[in-house]
Amino acid sequence: MTTHQQLRRTTVHRDSANAPHRVRVCVRLRPAVGTGQGQDAPCVRGVDSHSLEILNWRNEMETMKYKFDAFYGESATQHDIYMGSVQPILRHLLEGQNASILAYGPTGAGKTHTMLGNPDQPGMIPRALRDVLQMTRDASVDGRKYSVSMSYLEIYQEKVLDLLQPSLQDLPIREDRNHHILVPGLTQREITSFADFESHFLPASCNRTVASTQLNQRSSRSHAVLLVRVSRTEGWPPSAHRAAKLCLIDLAGSEDNRRTGNQGLRLKESGAINTSLFVLSKVVDALNQGLPRIPYRDSKLTRLLQDSLGGSAHSVIIANIAPEKKYYFDTLTSLNFAAKSKQIMNKPFTQETLPEIEVSKRPYEGTSNGGPKAKRLCIEEEQPDAVVEKPLSSLLPLKDLEPSVVERLLRIEALEKKNAGAGSRGAPLINTPRKERITLLKQLDETMRELKILQAKHQELQAVAQQKKALAPQLPARPRKQATVLPLQKVEAAEKTQKVEAEEEESLTLITQKKNNRKRKALGFDSENEAPPEWEMKVRPDLLARGKKNILDLLNNGSEKDLMSLHYIGKKKAQLIISWREIYGSFEKVEDLGKIYGISPKQVASFVQANILEHCGKIL
Repeated sequence: MTTHQQLRRTTVHRDSANAPHRVRVCVRLRPAVGTGQGQDAPCVRGVDSHSLEILNWRNEMETMKYKFDAFYGESATQHDIYMGSVQPILRHLLEGQNASILAYGPTGAGKTHTMLGNPDQPGMIPRALRDVLQMTRDASVDGRKYSVSMSYLEIYQEKVLDLLQPSLQDLPIREDRNHHILVPGLTQREITSFADFESHFLPASCNRTVASTQLNQRSSRSHAVLLVRVSRTEGWPPSAHRAAKLCLIDLAGSEDNRRTGNQGLRLKESGAINTSLFVLSKVVDALNQGLPRIPYRDSKLTRLLQDSLGGSAHSVIIANIAPEKKYYFDTLTSLNFAAKSKQIMNKPFTQETLPEIEVSKRPYEGTSNGGPKAKRLCIEEEQPDAVVEKPLSSLLPLKDLEPSVVERLLRIEALEKKNAGAGSRGAPLINTPRKERITLLKQLDETMRELKILQAKHQELQAVAQQKKALAPQLPARPRKQATVLPLQKVEAAEKTQKVEAEEEESLTLITQKKNNRKRKALGFDSENEAPPEWEMKVRPDLLARGKKNILDLLNNGSEKDLMSLHYIGKKKAQLIISWREIYGSFEKVEDLGKIYGISPKQVASFVQANILEHCGKIL
């Protein structure tokens, strides 16, 4: 008889058949504002539905051409952008795959208008929510149930703030074991209709931080992120569950503080915005170069967009640009970012959670209810003739044996358990085959005999040791000799005269005491034999004279190369010495070098001191 148990542990199923998808990039050119002359003159124009060209700032007679997935000119409407670039990726939400729409561009380029719109021209967010709710209602057939929920947050000065329930708490960003990015503590609201969405979204939008600058009356001071979660549950069986996430991001625009006139708090907000956008650009560059480390964690914005850029989402970037010349470099930067972003490859997958299948197990011995006795397997049913044996170590007095014997015994028992198999929880020999069982029994018998022999030898050795100890004569202990340390004896000068004279002939220097003029031979010039402070080192007078004579001969007869071999004598000084000899003749002594223009007496003394020992060694 068997029992069936269904385990509720779930695993995430990822469909590896999904091919990588490139990030789609479209560019929207807002209508021109101003007189159209001077700095208000246009610098961008569309070529076709996919290309545009911009003036080359190095040469205004030339233009630079960019090509994207779509280009929407000044006459394009919200409906055109939504139907052409946003709506096609929403169908992946019903398949359990993530999607992301991101508005990028400089301040005043129309990003918030593109995402939110107005009552006459709704933006991407209300249009996407209306279609998502309609698609889930249409797909809720045949036991499938869809649920939609929303969360709304802003990233203000590198702080994640909840907009549905405003507070000053900085929410953390985490990553679960399936590498999904989530925000613990973020408010989540269930929505069943578009009216529910508006009742939550419109008040939350008023909580977003905005301010007035010289370029924009309502400039966004934070990045706004709307998270929409779509969940699908299958009926019984097999109760499969799929979950997808739609991210709608309205980025704050990059700002040039020289033109916006930001000061104080506005300047701090602008610095945080520009820093996060710079990290976003670094992430795009790292993905394009295939670097091993992508700096997602360098900013809260890029950490939250990890699924959208190089992650598991179908992503669309809407780059908003302005046509006026005064926005030329902001427009050029946005176009370069868009051109780099379209090379990013994402790897979407279906996130499906499946329950475990039913498994059958043999019943435990005892009653059908799971009591303490039910944990013991019914071994007697499989092997009724098995004999339970105790381990050998429990039958011997281990405390009376030698440690080496006990260690060997334990190793043998470990070998028995290994041979018996890791699955047997009873005696070591209960599940072994017959031949192996007989072999192990023989090994056990031999081990027992060896243990008895070793124990007998051990007892004999102990008896012999005790007899030797009893017969050994008791000799008196010898007194220990104490070592006496004598003070350093003075060596008489008469006993060492010949040795000192011989060594003094070989030595080049003498160490002279400053007070009583006692002389002591220098043993060397290393750090171990340095003279103490009350001693001074001098060169032997006879060697000093011969060294100076040798240097003088070199000064009078040496060539330019020979003179340059001396310390402190370079090419210039060697030429001066040769010129002096040609004009005034030979030097009478080494100190005459001070007569040459440019060589001071102090330099002559340093020259002699640096060369004297070397030339004393040559004449030996």
